[in-house]
Amino acid sequence: MKENLEARVLRRVRPSEEEIGHVHRVAERLVAAVNATGQARGMVVGSVARHTWVSGDRDLDIFILLPPSLSREELEGKGLSIARCIAQEEGGEYREKYAEHPYINTTIDGLDIDLVPCFAVESATEIQSAVDRTPFHTRYIGQKIGSFSDDVLLVKQFTKCGGVYGSDQMTEGFSGYLCELLILAHKGFLPLLTAASSWRPQVYIDLEGHATKTFSEPLVVVDPVDPGRNVAASVSLTRLSEFIELARGYNSDPSEIFFTQPPAAEITRAEFERAIGERGTTWIGITFDTPPFIPEIVVPQLRKSMESLRGLLERNGFIVNRSDYAMGEEKSILLFELLVDRLPRVRRHPGPPVWSPANAEKFRAKYHDPDFTGPYIENGLYIVEVRRRHEVASALLRSEETIEVALGRHVRESMVHGWSVLEGVECWSPENAEFLHSFLFKSSPLERIRKRGGG
Repeated sequence: MKENLEARVLRRVRPSEEEIGHVHRVAERLVAAVNATGQARGMVVGSVARHTWVSGDRDLDIFILLPPSLSREELEGKGLSIARCIAQEEGGEYREKYAEHPYINTTIDGLDIDLVPCFAVESATEIQSAVDRTPFHTRYIGQKIGSFSDDVLLVKQFTKCGGVYGSDQMTEGFSGYLCELLILAHKGFLPLLTAASSWRPQVYIDLEGHATKTFSEPLVVVDPVDPGRNVAASVSLTRLSEFIELARGYNSDPSEIFFTQPPAAEITRAEFERAIGERGTTWIGITFDTPPFIPEIVVPQLRKSMESLRGLLERNGFIVNRSDYAMGEEKSILLFELLVDRLPRVRRHPGPPVWSPANAEKFRAKYHDPDFTGPYIENGLYIVEVRRRHEVASALLRSEETIEVALGRHVRESMVHGWSVLEGVECWSPENAEFLHSFLFKSSPLERIRKRGGG
């Protein structure tokens, strides 16, 4: 029965008393350290504070609440100073990271800690930065979650193992807070999956019935503490569709494999060479130094750059089957699988209609001596046949036209210093082995589960 299955999953994903005690002791110590400064108030936020964290998660968010009368510069200065001192006193190495404003990330007693400055505003309507909203989220869920905390654990594990968990730019999926709100809206894990099985865009949920604007995203969950915000804004249509498929799959044939992380799969160079040979397509990768910024900044720029270069290829007649991108520690790659990578020298170029005399004359003057044929008239239009500028896709991507398209800002800055065009098996590297495996053997979440023997 489903109940027994879910009980088994909960025994595995629910944190142990020892784990809870360890995390809470570290949290209390850090909050006390913030309070001891006399300049700010410490607060535990996120899933640890809401008792909705999955066993094994080692993330802990400590907010440093400062007076809202401070300027943004003062907030950053004081907040970062407090965070650095605490990290140093705890003996952890720390890194300064940047979301909407800087924060400190460190490792303390085996936990990944974020020390985040924010304004201690009285109401969510008074927030001055996105992080100011988080304490209100923590309080709201803490007051409402009640007996549904186990349901949250189930849906978090379900979405993680299905590959749709995470609101980051790479995943475009479900955040922890969104999972909590969906459970509150449907009163449990199974009712949520039952409802999701019949979802179709646009799904609209407003727990407080207080939305102050219209939203356009495929999944809309109005923030209970901010009526002008969609908590699900990051969820792409693809991720929503995958969640719907997973819900249907679980409802029709429940299995513990839906709550089991698939092993990471890589492809060897020899396997990659054999696979692309069997497909008969052409693989081209553009690699360059990864811009020195966090994924939340770089990933959208990789996506934009990939789409712009795909457009460049297709405008020049090279048909792209699929494309994707990956951000590595040292190098990033934009990958294109082409159905057509070589074209004839001749290119057909249509011009204006005969009955547009001014434009027709300009066209005839420009192409009075074409490389091949024309100008001639066909169905009322002037046509010329001229020499194609790039007959081979790889040559186009090695040309300056590559950095003349609408690339992401930091991607362009990196590529100005040089980029490499890789062909075929050259696209493989140890760093890309997992990415290339997922690209080659792409399938929906439910199909992946069925291939692993569940459902």
